[in-house]
Amino acid sequence: SPARTALAPRETPARRKGKARRGRGKARNEGLLSKQKRSRRMKANDRERNRMHHLNSALDALRSVLPTFPDDAKLTKIETLRFAHNYIWALTQSLRLA
Repeated sequence: SPARTALAPRETPARRKGKARRGRGKARNEGLLSKQKRSRRMKANDRERNRMHHLNSALDALRSVLPTFPDDAKLTKIETLRFAHNYIWALTQSLRLA
């Protein structure tokens, strides 16, 4: 159509000569790409698992220094953070008054 040629002229075979072809050799590399994706995913999963282990360890350490009633009650992650925030605020206020 005339509007199409004014916006973007169609490619001729002469124009395509310099461009790399896509799609060829894809079947040969699919297995390699799949292995690379699986390897990357496994590494990412390991990093996330380690991150969560470290976070949980840090929260356990924080729980151990917070006064809780009763002593056997385990606070959730968000409860631990909120309680720690409030506890630090209360300690700060008591130091200001002293």
